[in-house]
Amino acid sequence: QVQLVESGGGLVQPGGSLRLSCAASRSIHGTYIMGWYRQAPGKERELVAAIITGGSTTYVDSVKGRFTISRDNALNTVYLQMGSLKPEDTAIYYCNLRQGPVVVWGQGTQVTVSS
Repeated sequence: QVQLVESGGGLVQPGGSLRLSCAASRSIHGTYIMGWYRQAPGKERELVAAIITGGSTTYVDSVKGRFTISRDNALNTVYLQMGSLKPEDTAIYYCNLRQGPVVVWGQGTQVTVSS
């Protein structure tokens, strides 16, 4: 089964930027959805952004215009470029793959937005 490994989290000041990466252990063929979720303390995990096979993307309203999801098929990697970060973006960010009945999660990467 494919494995997902996130990287790029860290501490950033409000208004700053970070780029998260999600590397898959092998190339993914067929129809799939790659997504970034986040979970803040005491809150449910929520979908932040997703990209489907054809390249269409979707975002939760709170990050529209600030975050961009993209992928590099040659590197089997999906990115989440985050800008104009706010304290409320603080959370563990998880990469997710959905392909038919298969659902794979990464281990998560912490993003902390604080001055």
